[in-house]
This record gives sequence, structure tokens and C-alpha cells, in this order.
Amino acid sequence: MPSTIDDIDLQARQGSVAAIIQLLNEHFAQDGIRTRAVQDNGVLQLLVEAATADQLPQATVVDQVKTVLESISPKGITKVNINSRIVQEQQLLWLDEIKRDPENSLLWAEPVTLKRPNPLVRLWQDARTPRQRTPFLEDVPSPKTMASRSAFWRGLIGGASLALLLLIVGWATKDWLRASLDGLSSPDTDSPTAPVTPAIPADQDPFVLAVRIAQQAVEDGKSATTTADWLDLAVRWQRASDLMADVPPEDERYPIAQDRIAVYASNKTLALEEAERMQSAE
Repeated sequence: MPSTIDDIDLQARQGSVAAIIQLLNEHFAQDGIRTRAVQDNGVLQLLVEAATADQLPQATVVDQVKTVLESISPKGITKVNINSRIVQEQQLLWLDEIKRDPENSLLWAEPVTLKRPNPLVRLWQDARTPRQRTPFLEDVPSPKTMASRSAFWRGLIGGASLALLLLIVGWATKDWLRASLDGLSSPDTDSPTAPVTPAIPADQDPFVLAVRIAQQAVEDGKSATTTADWLDLAVRWQRASDLMADVPPEDERYPIAQDRIAVYASNKTLALEEAERMQSAE
């Protein structure tokens, strides 16, 4: 869809050279003058051309160009070098030709400095013009930049989510173990003939619970395919390791429990690494 006048005005104020040229060409259309422009080392090099020298009076053209540009007040452009010559077919390297031989290439040249508008006036102009994305605007982010930003935020959010999940599960596991251990029967110390502490039920034995959790984690690890699956496995390996740590030294299974603590902790680390790898690949 073609750009509206308001679109072109906004693009020109944003510093679009193409939009500035379009507005100048519309201004000089009745005078038979056409313009070309390019930014060079912070200066807008402007070329005005016509069929005859009489169509390019220096004072008049400079005054009109300055008036148009100051009414636009293009962002980032304050210095303008106005170059004038008879129209030529060769246009692509006109700036190089002018720099190489300005005396023979130009009718005249004059540098001007644009006055900056009152900031309140500029703000009012920008506010009353609808902002639309068009090919003239040069601030559209590239797909690569957008992908990099998306990957950064996705990684940041994923890492924060992982840390929060592990923290919550750790708290919940600690409270659950504390409640389970508090429920165990304590020996009767008042009677010298008190019986030995009864065996811990299987469903409350930390060693048994740890083994069950580990066995299930091994089975589920064979079919884990998502980041969430691996995070869940990491939590379960940590829980199994914590349960093994609760096996008392007097228990005949204590040496095995100590060995399993390290093994289960290693498995948890591997699960977390796999979760992070899958998170990066998503």
C-alpha cells in the first residue's frame, strides 16, 4: 500500500534520506528541479539539478531547500551541503565526481546549518502523526537480532524457572522427611527391660524409599524426552540421595547407603545437564 503524506513526513523527520528527497522533489516539481542526496560523514550531501543554469538561482534554491528541511527537522541532520549542476545522465557516482573535480562539475555549492525546532513543537508534530512501519524507516530490527534477543530471554526465563522449581521441591522434600521421621516410635527409656526399637515399616524406611525412587527414576529415564521430564528426574534423584543420607550409622546397610548418596547425586547432575541441553535446543 503506498505511503500517505503523513507517512512521508514522519519518515523524513526520522531522518530517512529517501523520504527527504521525495518531499524536496515534490516542492521543486513546478520549477523543473530534481534532487538527490546521500549522507557522508555526518553531512547531508544534496544535489539539485535542472536543464539550465537559469533554473538554479543560488540564493533562491538555497533558501527554499533550507526552509523545507527546517520545516521537516530531520533527526540527526543539521549540516547540509547543497550542490548544483546541469542535469546529467550519469548519476550513480555523482558525489565522487563532485569531490574529484568540484570546479568543473558544479554550478555552485553552499553549506548550510539547519536550525533546530523548539522541542515542544517537535513533540507535538510527532504525536499528531500516526506511526506506521514502512520501507523508509531504518530502525526495523533484523531477524538475527530478534532471534538473539528471543534466545536470551528464553534462556534467562528457563534458568530462573529451573532454579525456582528445584528450590520448591527441596523445601517440600525436607518437610516431608521431617514429618515422616517425627512419626517414628521412640524406645521406652523409663523401663530397663524396654524392648528393642521395632523395625521401621517398609513404607517409612528411608533406605527402602530411596531404592524405590531410584528404580522408578531409572525406568522413567529411558523414555524422558522433554525438559520437564529431565527436571522431574533430577528432583527424584535428589530425593533418593537425601533419603540415603538419613540411614543411621548403626544400620547394617549404612555403607551401601553412603555409596548410593554419591551415585544418586551424580545421576541428578546428569539429569540437570540433559535438561539444560534440551532447553537450549528448544
